[in-house]
Amino acid sequence: MTQLPPDTDRWNTNIHYHDVLVEAVAPHAGRILDVGCGEGMLCRRLRRDDRAIVGIDTHAESIALARAQSGADGPHYVCADVLTHPFEPASFDAIVSVATLHHLDPDAALTTMARLLKPGGTLAIVGLARPRWPHDLPVEALAVLAFTYHRLAGHHHWEHPSPIVWPPPHTYAEIRDTARALLPGVRYRRHLYWRYSLRWRKPAA
Repeated sequence: MTQLPPDTDRWNTNIHYHDVLVEAVAPHAGRILDVGCGEGMLCRRLRRDDRAIVGIDTHAESIALARAQSGADGPHYVCADVLTHPFEPASFDAIVSVATLHHLDPDAALTTMARLLKPGGTLAIVGLARPRWPHDLPVEALAVLAFTYHRLAGHHHWEHPSPIVWPPPHTYAEIRDTARALLPGVRYRRHLYWRYSLRWRKPAA
């Protein structure tokens, strides 16, 4: 296997927002699911001795890389579709996902993740959506400027091996409205680098 750079030397517009997801996970969360985990970088960020981290992804090559980089004591990785894999309902304290929702049917994916989350648990998502012109032009222009700055500043842009879906099939407004309909009280935020975030706490039983 080709020698890979350490996680700390990698940057791209998904990794840039890992902190948003890490900060959303409660310190006491003991069992965490990463949907669309890819090579497992976010899983490794979340890893602690008192946590059980599960990463799921349909891309076999990425799962193989995740296992190779994480070691025997690292997170547990599953090569499967989160929509059909037989996870127990209400079995995770937190669920995170980055750049995955646009690969899935958003209604089915959000419904599934909500079902897998324990009452009181947190769902945190960073995703991609399609801009609506000319409404989104100012934010898109800022994103291009910020991305150019990062490249000129010498940040190493990490090209992940996972499949790419571009352009995303849904607009920011469509994702926002779908999330609000399925996850009452969800917090939606637009970000630079063509990203948005969703954060939701499942009501306690």
